[in-house]
Amino acid sequence: MTDHLITAAELDAALRAGAAPVVLDVRWRLGGPDGHPDYRAGHIPGAVFVRLDDDLAAHGHPFDGRHPLPEAAAFQASARRWGIDDGDTVVVYDDWQGYGAARAWWMLRDAGVDARVLDGGLAVWRAAGLPLEQGEILPVEGGVTLQSGRMPQLTIDEAASLAASPDGVLLDARAGERYRGETEPIDPRAGHVPGAISAPTSENVNGDGTLRSPDELQARFAALGVGGGRVGVYCGSGVSAAQEVLALAVAGHKAALYPGSWSQWANTPGRPVATGDQP
Repeated sequence: MTDHLITAAELDAALRAGAAPVVLDVRWRLGGPDGHPDYRAGHIPGAVFVRLDDDLAAHGHPFDGRHPLPEAAAFQASARRWGIDDGDTVVVYDDWQGYGAARAWWMLRDAGVDARVLDGGLAVWRAAGLPLEQGEILPVEGGVTLQSGRMPQLTIDEAASLAASPDGVLLDARAGERYRGETEPIDPRAGHVPGAISAPTSENVNGDGTLRSPDELQARFAALGVGGGRVGVYCGSGVSAAQEVLALAVAGHKAALYPGSWSQWANTPGRPVATGDQP
């Protein structure tokens, strides 16, 4: 177990020892069906289901982006509903490249909770032949007190400034074709923030969905210009970018998340758009 990740074997050992962390199932697909039916059909024993669109995001004006961060009081109410108390360790997992899990990890870390991502998610748990249980877990309400502000983040103006700065780098975590502006299935304009560097999240993971090694990630981000300066990350709506922030953390870099991401940028009049494979 690292400061950010836990393996399936380590989580299984903790569950069997009875000193179990709070486990959260954050299955989610962009534009796909809600993950709750799959959760009820089989989840890691004791795991509580988290609805990303409702629990890990607010619903506001398009100028805020598609998944703006919820108000602090609303997030604390959700964390208590999941059974989290002060001092608890929380393990989060999903079944899609760590996107939903990393969003929960980032928000919990930002609020002062010791959160870890199950490396490789549910697929690795299943591949190891570890047990699943069916139905719904409704825990006793917890009493955690959250205090947000521990993880760096960027406003739209700060993202623009970082992309234009010679002292840092803004990474675009979306697929390359969206960065280049060849396609845009969701947001009103195609392309990328001028000055941003293409850094798809797919290159952070191995074939089994686990994160690449710290050395591999360090080399990858160094090749993208990440060094001693500031680094920020955005994606479509601030979800998959959290996976890149996690990968950067594993590589030893503290990166800022731009929660509004491309969905905010593309919906804001007057913001310039670049296309093609160059920043």
